[in-house]
Amino acid sequence: MKQRPYAEKGSGPFFAKRVLTPFLVAFLVALVAGCATTPEPSQPPSPAPAPPPEAQQLPAPPPERLPPPRAETTAVAGLMDSARADTAAGRLPNAAATLERALRIEPRNARLWHELGQVRLRQRDYAQAESLAARSNTLAGSDADLRAANQRLIDDARARR
Repeated sequence: MKQRPYAEKGSGPFFAKRVLTPFLVAFLVALVAGCATTPEPSQPPSPAPAPPPEAQQLPAPPPERLPPPRAETTAVAGLMDSARADTAAGRLPNAAATLERALRIEPRNARLWHELGQVRLRQRDYAQAESLAARSNTLAGSDADLRAANQRLIDDARARR
């Protein structure tokens, strides 16, 4: 008759089922019980002390004014500045590559799509310029200035075609 490898107490499945399970359950119960809190008796809230008469006469400070949130992250703003410098210097392929890199970071940035459309217009890729301006319009939301600039870009691309 073969002897089972786990026949001894203290090893194998027998040990895990009969010995470890009760200890594990006891440990978990103790852990959960330690997290429980006892309710404190409810006490009526104490009245707040009355402010001194001088403090009652002062006007409330004006609400803090926060700057409006930036449309681009710092990295994208830097890439856009670099692309504008490349465009001004006539390095249109570099400007287009930089704007495409920025679009990989923020693909829903309508200004980036418009800027790339401007570069494509200067590269005489009129169909692409028109398409990029239309894409910018879909992301522009309520930005009327950007929508107007996109429409001028589309009209210019169509006129040059």
